[in-house]
Amino acid sequence: MRHLISPEDLSFEELNTLLDLANDIAHDPKKYSNCCHGKKIATLFYEPSTRTRLSFEAAMLNMGGSVLGFSSADSSSASKGESVADTIRVVSCYADICAMRHPKEGAPYVASINSRIPVINAGDGGHNHPTQTLTDLLTIKSLHGSLENITIGCCGDLKFGRTVHSLIHAMVQFPNVKFVFIAPDELKIPTYLKEEVLDPHGIEYKEVKSLEDVMPELDVLYMTRVQKERFFNEEDYIRLKDSYILDTEKMKLAKEDMLVLHPLPRVNEISVEVDNDPRAAYFKQVQFGVYARMALIMTLLGVEKPE
Repeated sequence: MRHLISPEDLSFEELNTLLDLANDIAHDPKKYSNCCHGKKIATLFYEPSTRTRLSFEAAMLNMGGSVLGFSSADSSSASKGESVADTIRVVSCYADICAMRHPKEGAPYVASINSRIPVINAGDGGHNHPTQTLTDLLTIKSLHGSLENITIGCCGDLKFGRTVHSLIHAMVQFPNVKFVFIAPDELKIPTYLKEEVLDPHGIEYKEVKSLEDVMPELDVLYMTRVQKERFFNEEDYIRLKDSYILDTEKMKLAKEDMLVLHPLPRVNEISVEVDNDPRAAYFKQVQFGVYARMALIMTLLGVEKPE
């Protein structure tokens, strides 16, 4: 039985196999409409979510399976003090696979070691978000054509942004990838990611404060929101929340084929006027997320690809 708690749980070969399956689903989703008939996914979301929870549910329903679960800790027995370990032991009796989002780092891992069904980490605090990473990789590969020889700019909240952390873990496996980290001092990429992930892989990167200065060199711009829920001090959040706003003037500085990605939800860090730019890929990214999660569910359940 396999779980997906971190992007590192997938080997380079497994990652590429998953992306190939997701790509096949994207080109012919009807072929997969019954491949998980009789299977059930439990979505255990202790933290608010729109896209990720509904994406998992849509993925399973698209394959003929069914869904159960809860959308907040308040509507679960966690509000009565039940532990994650006990919750997953119970859910293992009801479902075939589980997707869990939790505000505490490591909670999905705790679930996995107490589970009789595969557990997927759907985001744990500021730590990891591996299925968003699968979504991001599929989007880049599908729209840019390759995951090699690219420069990725990550902008905004790089300290708490679990989507950025997971993306770094995955992208360091591909040849000739460069990163540009664009953030204020208070939201810079954590030191451990530089020392334990980027440096050991010999990845070229730089840290800057100006988005405008680096726009011309980027193949992908990965925007993130400044997350109010990760701040202990509201004054710090208010001071930093408008640090970077992408608008049409900044887009004029970018390559004609640069992709703009965002894990969403967006607050105001991307102006709505950018939505009409053909380089804006964040809503296409949402659709690719369904295909990526369909492929992952199939893989973890051992469901064979339909002929």
